[in-house]
Amino acid sequence: MVGSRPKTLGNPRLWRADLLLAGHEWLTRRAAIMPTSRRANRFNRFGRGTVICFPPMALFGEQAIQIGEDTLIGPYVSLSAGMAPGQELISDQIVEIGDRCLIGRSSSIVGHFEIVIEDDVFFGPNVYITDQNHGFEDPTIPIGRQQASERPVRIGAGSWLGANVVVLPGVTIGPHVAVGAGSVVTKDLPAGAVAVGSPARVVRVV
Repeated sequence: MVGSRPKTLGNPRLWRADLLLAGHEWLTRRAAIMPTSRRANRFNRFGRGTVICFPPMALFGEQAIQIGEDTLIGPYVSLSAGMAPGQELISDQIVEIGDRCLIGRSSSIVGHFEIVIEDDVFFGPNVYITDQNHGFEDPTIPIGRQQASERPVRIGAGSWLGANVVVLPGVTIGPHVAVGAGSVVTKDLPAGAVAVGSPARVVRVV
């Protein structure tokens, strides 16, 4: 009805909910990491126009992380070089994310040796990428305590990884590759491939 009051004005519970939502939206905008943020100075490189949305889940080893320009990293993303804050790293170039990338909500990029994500790569939510895996040969030692192998990972320019994709150590994904949701990539994928499944298999090359 014209001239009627908004429904929330007469309901304290709804008014408080609106206030909380507005406060959350304000905090989300203000707490995002941008090139002008002090936190951005911790990174090896933090490109112009790049944003890490609030809140991140895990964020450490920034001195070995490079992010290009105009890249958006969604909320609840884990982005790390090394296993824990303060760990001595093998180099200052462990994780590299290119220009104009989109890293989907709740994804994890955990680098120990080398992870390179080239320009214009898009992730769906909950993508997991790591360059390290544990051994399991000795049955007398818990797998998590056995020596870890580290092999570089590279994702080619213009590729797209669907929701819940896992990329394992040693994998190179060529440029312009589409990986279907829920796939586990255990081997290299050629340029222009469409891959699905666990383990991911190529079903088409464009």
